[in-house]
Amino acid sequence: MGKVAVAVKLKIKDGQRDAFSEAVKPGLATFQSEEGTLTYIFHHDAADSNVVWFYELYSNQDAFTAHMNSDAFKSFSKTLAAYLDGAPEFSFLTPMGGKGA
Repeated sequence: MGKVAVAVKLKIKDGQRDAFSEAVKPGLATFQSEEGTLTYIFHHDAADSNVVWFYELYSNQDAFTAHMNSDAFKSFSKTLAAYLDGAPEFSFLTPMGGKGA
């Protein structure tokens, strides 16, 4: 089973990006220790101050599923929901090669 990558685009309520960015920090620290979570990076969109991105890389589908089903992720999602302006947009990717793939 190959690695699983996910790019998640989130639109944040106007003026809430800084507060959202602070709310993200505890989850980022927790996800660093998840077995099978290889990369979990939070980004601000350079062109739109109300958009943020997550890029995630997992060792396999089971690791991604474990992350999504974890109590930590469920709590993280509930916390962040208050800042969102719409549903997250998920793009699922298959790493094919390159540094870190």
